Amino acid sequence: MKQVYKKNKFTFWAFVGPVLIAYALVQLIPLLFGIYYSFTDWNGIGSDLKWVGIQNYITAFKDATFLQSFLFTLKFTIPSIIVLNALGFGLALLVTRESKFTNILRTIFFMPNLIGGLILGFIWQFIFTQVFAGLGKVLGQQWLMGWLSNGKTGLIGLIILMSWQMAGYLMVIYISSLQNIPPELLEAAQIDGANVWQRVKNITIPLVRPAFTVSVFLTLSNSFKLYDQNLSLTAGGPAKATEMLAMNIYNTAFQFNLMGVAQAKAVVFFLLIGIVSVTQVYFSKKGEVEA
Repeated sequence: MKQVYKKNKFTFWAFVGPVLIAYALVQLIPLLFGIYYSFTDWNGIGSDLKWVGIQNYITAFKDATFLQSFLFTLKFTIPSIIVLNALGFGLALLVTRESKFTNILRTIFFMPNLIGGLILGFIWQFIFTQVFAGLGKVLGQQWLMGWLSNGKTGLIGLIILMSWQMAGYLMVIYISSLQNIPPELLEAAQIDGANVWQRVKNITIPLVRPAFTVSVFLTLSNSFKLYDQNLSLTAGGPAKATEMLAMNIYNTAFQFNLMGVAQAKAVVFFLLIGIVSVTQVYFSKKGEVEA
């Protein structure tokens, strides 16, 4: 019996051990070092460190661009969550209907997610600056010209880019949940006279709430952490009007060489995402139980 236990224990650590080591090296240790450096005046190069306490955090909160980036990130995140999940769920409903084009549509809708964020940013930058400008000249619509030249249209452009990239990914999550709904429930509701909207509202949505929990969590965290699309589409311009939190932290570290302040901002950013994500998952799970 002891030999079987030891063998099972060895097998367990043989599989789990390498993953734990990789996680510690890539995630845990850098996190702890980052928290430590946030209390020092480290410049990213020298080995001489001076303990400055919470001074970096005070500097971070006094930085007007940090607050501006936070507000812009919030403005971007809220509509992105709504648009992305609405699109993903709508596409899932579309491609789960019986049709000979179902597999083709699934492939087409998912393909943008396979393209890197930087490449997508440059593609949509060309569309917004060149294609939209051309259409504006032809149609005589000035609002189509200079799409990325101000914060409002730049925000809309980022939402469009994010939606085009991630909607297909969320579609896959919703498809897996929709396919687990017992078809007899929908058939019984249809026999009882429920129309399409009533079936979706009263049967489909309540039964796919776990998928909504996962999808909202993914869109929430990805929207807050967005960097590569922000860099390639607007680069934070004009005048930092579309600079998101991740880009603000990066610029603080590598453009202004304030590693300690950047680490302090990163720690605040980490805590913010953690609190918001845990709160969202808690209330979503609570809703699932009540449902």
